Amino acid sequence: MLNLLAILGGFCLLIWSADRFIAGAAGVAQRLGAPPLLIGLTIVALGTSAPEILVSVVAALQGNPGLAVGNALGSNITNIGLILGVVALAKPLQAHSAVLRRELPLLLLTGALTYALCMDNNLDRADGLTLICGAVAFVLFLGWMARRGMHDPIEQEYSEELKNPLPMPRAVFWLLVGLVLLPLSSRLLVWGAVNVAMALGVSDLIIGLTIIAIGTSLPEMAASLAGVLKNEHDIALGNVLGSNMFNLLIVLAMPGLIAPGELSPDVISRDIPVMLTFTAALFLMCYPLRGKQHGGRINRFEATLLLLGFVGYELLLYRSVINA
Repeated sequence: MLNLLAILGGFCLLIWSADRFIAGAAGVAQRLGAPPLLIGLTIVALGTSAPEILVSVVAALQGNPGLAVGNALGSNITNIGLILGVVALAKPLQAHSAVLRRELPLLLLTGALTYALCMDNNLDRADGLTLICGAVAFVLFLGWMARRGMHDPIEQEYSEELKNPLPMPRAVFWLLVGLVLLPLSSRLLVWGAVNVAMALGVSDLIIGLTIIAIGTSLPEMAASLAGVLKNEHDIALGNVLGSNMFNLLIVLAMPGLIAPGELSPDVISRDIPVMLTFTAALFLMCYPLRGKQHGGRINRFEATLLLLGFVGYELLLYRSVINA
């Protein structure tokens, strides 16, 4: 019971502190004159990935790199299968942004790079450094797109969303609160999750792919649902794309840099291929193929397929635990 309370309390505190961190960081950036598109593409995306990043760091430092790896891959699968599935089922998702059309193939290529790095069943410091360099390059690319992204639909959505910035003192206060509480809540969550995994006799990889991945993806769920209900469809999709990129380039890099070692064979044979399948499905749905001139669309039928795929993957994980 204590471990379950630690997980629940860790999730609640993690989600709240991530929200405060985003609000504070965005407020500081706005007061310093950063354009809304740059804030949305970088600070908001990094902020929604903050739970995954901190959980990955804590898990790797405590000698549970499998949980960190599962968190990174499971969060990407959850973001596409569960979150976009639920969001598009509630309201079909229309993508208009040219900025996002540039991110979609990058996400697919980054997934392929991740697979190539992990093919030797090992995640070492060279792999982690490669991914971190990719993260730096991606942030620079986002900055370049932000400077060129005038009149892009997503810029208008971010301008509307960020039109009332926090006063600088309050923004700094919430930024510091987030910076303090994020690692504390992550440590509480990892402690409870590892204890539950040991009690149930399952690997920390499975816990990372399921409980931790779903829980740390809740900020993306909230942000994407809020975006689509306000008809900010590009923000809803952009939150997921940015989060998935940072999950691969930063979250997955942490166990490689902090606790390098062998990967579970299931990561290569099951989890990364499933993640790539979901990413490819998202690309086909949202990229302007099939004669689409102004962006792609995730309709309710496609959303149902994403949800069914996610449920099928969770059942596959459950079966692997039972058979073990």
